[in-house]
Amino acid sequence: MERFVAKHQAHITGTISCFDRILFKGHLPLGWPDAMEGFISRQGLRIKDFGRFVSRHSEQIKQHARAMAEQAQRPYIHLDGPVRKENIAQSIAQRDRITEGLVCILAAVEACHSFKLAYGKGKPRLVSARRKCLCLYFYFVDREFGFLHVRITSWFPFMIQVCLNGHDWLARKLDRHGIGYRKVDNAFVAIDDSRRAQRLADGFVRKNWPRVLSAFARRVNPLLRSLLRGMDYYWITQQAEYATDVMFKSPAALAGLYDRLLKHATTCFSAEDVMTFLGRKLNGHFAGDLGNDCRRRWPGARVRHRMKENGMKMYDKHGCVLRVETTINRPSEFKVRRWGMRRGKRVMGWFPMAKGVANLYRYLEVSRTANRRYLDALTVVSDPTPAHQQIHALARPVRPEGRSYRGFNPALQDDVRLFAAVMRGEHLLSGFANRDIRPHLFTPTRIPAESRRQAARTSRLLKRLHMHGLIAKIQRSRRWRVTHKGHALMTMVLMLHDQHYPQALIGQAA
Repeated sequence: MERFVAKHQAHITGTISCFDRILFKGHLPLGWPDAMEGFISRQGLRIKDFGRFVSRHSEQIKQHARAMAEQAQRPYIHLDGPVRKENIAQSIAQRDRITEGLVCILAAVEACHSFKLAYGKGKPRLVSARRKCLCLYFYFVDREFGFLHVRITSWFPFMIQVCLNGHDWLARKLDRHGIGYRKVDNAFVAIDDSRRAQRLADGFVRKNWPRVLSAFARRVNPLLRSLLRGMDYYWITQQAEYATDVMFKSPAALAGLYDRLLKHATTCFSAEDVMTFLGRKLNGHFAGDLGNDCRRRWPGARVRHRMKENGMKMYDKHGCVLRVETTINRPSEFKVRRWGMRRGKRVMGWFPMAKGVANLYRYLEVSRTANRRYLDALTVVSDPTPAHQQIHALARPVRPEGRSYRGFNPALQDDVRLFAAVMRGEHLLSGFANRDIRPHLFTPTRIPAESRRQAARTSRLLKRLHMHGLIAKIQRSRRWRVTHKGHALMTMVLMLHDQHYPQALIGQAA
């Protein structure tokens, strides 16, 4: 990443890396049939009473949600079909100008993991099953984490999901430390002190996440204070998005470069490259899906690379932020250093990473390294904007000291002939004079008056080239030399005229 930033530092204001959308899930120690049967037995009930037992406590979850909404005077909305719940909650928060506290509660019937009674030989038993139940979405604007939601299923085993955004958390952190910034949606487009902001962002993984998430669980599950007293949720990281944002000074500074970055990432990054970014090697033991996907969307485009359930994305945010993002859904593809069993012995070593929130620091390390490798691989792509600016300047007139000298037209035969004359190979060592260029521009003549007119016209052409910075005078002589700028621009025009234009026209004719 450092090489990419150094190459484009004239157009970059800073970088920031932090978690974006992150999804936690909480599981009670009742998630499998034997555990649930044991819990029913400890309540002094029989397995056949399972339906009535869970229905009664499911109703407590629903009543608690309605009472919570009524007490906070916030809407409780039952949704009949699939909709974007987050959009509804955000519109309500904006409409009612909610800056802290409960925004709304949305209820929807959705599929969830639960149990059902299975009858057969002997006594009935519980088996795992997918079933539909009422799921409750509690949307909050939290003082520390900003806009988030907590989802709980109203049927045993009462699985909980907490979804929050690391950019919202960092924004509140910057506010408390007095660091100025400009944020649009979930992206920082400017930060006054990027280095200090990065140190704050790195503190996200050091929070006591079991305690933080359990506090949200107690707000939405009243049974933790009665029936489930003494039980705690086990928290895992179900999905984590970690973004590295490169902030450009303006949309114009990124626009031309981004098109080339997108094309390079789509056409040049192979499956082996993507696995290398993610710290893996492609070999004969790998079994899974690998692929690239480039999609145009409003207001821009993005490229996505996937390795099984994990992946990387590159896209532009609001025209002036280049974002590279790593998404981890399957952490077992990566390794973490921990205690584990190897050849029957407990040893410290590198083992597949589990989803537990204790490994969140390793999510950060893997994702940040992947993002940096990706940006380093994009260093070979150059920004075409300076070249475009030079070409545009070549065609525009210049006015030094109040006098105007018109520009050059790459499609005009006279201008192309002039470029070809001054770029001839014999001029490289000693430069050229008026008399050296004149025979390549005009028909030779023996008439003195006509010869003087040709010399004067050639002088004006040389002056025009000089005013555009394409040639320079050799000191203490009447000779000229081609500048570095002149070599680049005039060579480009000659290549377009002699090679690219004819090939394009032949292709159109065919």
